[in-house]
Amino acid sequence: MNHGYSGRLHVTNHNSEWGGCVYITPSQMAITPEITISTVVGQATNPFIHVAEDFASFIGRYSDYFTVRTRSVTTQAEQYLYGLMQSDKRNMERMAEVVPDSDEQSFQNFVSNSPWDARAILNQIGIDADSLFGGDPDTCLIIDETSFIKKGVMSVGVARQWCGRLGKVDNCQVGVFAALACRSHVTLIDTRLYLPKVWINDPERCGNAGVPEEFIVYRKKSEQALDIIKQARNNGIRFNWVGVDGGYGKEPDFLRALDSSKEIFMADVHKDQLIYLENPEPTIPESKSNRGRKPTKLKAQTDPIRVDEWAARQPEDMWQMIPIRETTQGTLYAHMLQERVWVWDGEEEEAHCWHLIVRREIDSPKEIKYSLSNASKEMSIERLAFMQGQRFWVERALQDGKSECGLDEYQIRGWNGWHHHMTLVMMAMLFMLKCRLSNKDEYPLLSCSDIQTLLKHFLPRRDVTVEEVLRQMEVRHRKRQSSIDSARRKRKKKRNGQEDLQS
Repeated sequence: MNHGYSGRLHVTNHNSEWGGCVYITPSQMAITPEITISTVVGQATNPFIHVAEDFASFIGRYSDYFTVRTRSVTTQAEQYLYGLMQSDKRNMERMAEVVPDSDEQSFQNFVSNSPWDARAILNQIGIDADSLFGGDPDTCLIIDETSFIKKGVMSVGVARQWCGRLGKVDNCQVGVFAALACRSHVTLIDTRLYLPKVWINDPERCGNAGVPEEFIVYRKKSEQALDIIKQARNNGIRFNWVGVDGGYGKEPDFLRALDSSKEIFMADVHKDQLIYLENPEPTIPESKSNRGRKPTKLKAQTDPIRVDEWAARQPEDMWQMIPIRETTQGTLYAHMLQERVWVWDGEEEEAHCWHLIVRREIDSPKEIKYSLSNASKEMSIERLAFMQGQRFWVERALQDGKSECGLDEYQIRGWNGWHHHMTLVMMAMLFMLKCRLSNKDEYPLLSCSDIQTLLKHFLPRRDVTVEEVLRQMEVRHRKRQSSIDSARRKRKKKRNGQEDLQS
């Protein structure tokens, strides 16, 4: 072997719009006795050799959205996205240590202060995702929320509220997200940051966090979900039903709004959801005497039953074993029940006749899921089971967003920063989806983790010289000392305040 070899071998792939280069590290040279022509050709024709160039080209297609007045911040967007893929910790300090020609202050300014329009990019992300599988009959829009644990009180929207990640009330932010899914292919396309009433009732606090005035209005999470669905329809995104979990399915006004908008839904509900086995025919009862006020409230003519009680009464031979989805270990089956039932919220003049779908896990029979759907009455139990099972993929999308793209690894307090970070993460996720789809025949097991690993290897990295390592250490030490000094000043100020009160 020629140990004086530079380590870079230029090749040409006529099947790609880019020229390419194969990087050979010194460690690879040491263990490889000979690089043959077949090895080089194999590397050159592998589609993943050009994943870094593909990523840069993908980002470039959004460059118009990163042009603010007469200045483009596309380079900063590219660097930030590179950092999300390359850094083991996705905070700006660590990202700046690996991305060439970047620095923490530039990242902070780009994400928190630069006025580029996150909404415009999110709209385009949805449209681009739709172009991949929007016309497929199995495409659905799935709504879910996720929590971001926080320690302080300054981050926009942070409050003591239900934290799904911990399964208890804790200090956190909550975002409502939408994923466009088609079977096993899924990507996040939109989000809304939930602002609790404690924030809405404090306009000054909202202003300090950069919340635009038009958003200082309380919106329930279910209302934010409706906003997302309406936005998707306005953007021409094609999906055949909306999937939600029990947090949304328990709200009658939410399901009523979807039904009146002609949206087909598959909504998980809690086990205490009330149903009627026949039309309750709500009516105002006649007055029993001429004395007192006449009745004005509607009353059902039959008694309701809880969904778990109804399911428990069904004989074992009523449960059908139905395929849910394909997995790497084969077809996943579950025991299913389906019944046409009436649902009435106690206020509407008429009850709704919808599907009740009950799923019982074969290996865990105590694990039972209940759902309601306004799909057509002719819908088969197999199709309903498939629709119910698709909600699995939004959880997978959120997990991929966190583990591979840094969805939850941000150090940003303001409104703009939160939405900018989420938008950039969704750009990265869309790129990963495009990679998986374009290589699904040759690499059917390709995952987001695989793509992130490839990008981490092939994207340009900052040269780590001895001087650079020492410089980075000095920067970290200055930041640590600054944090220590700040904490000491706060403690001293607090002690002085207590002494003033005592005196």
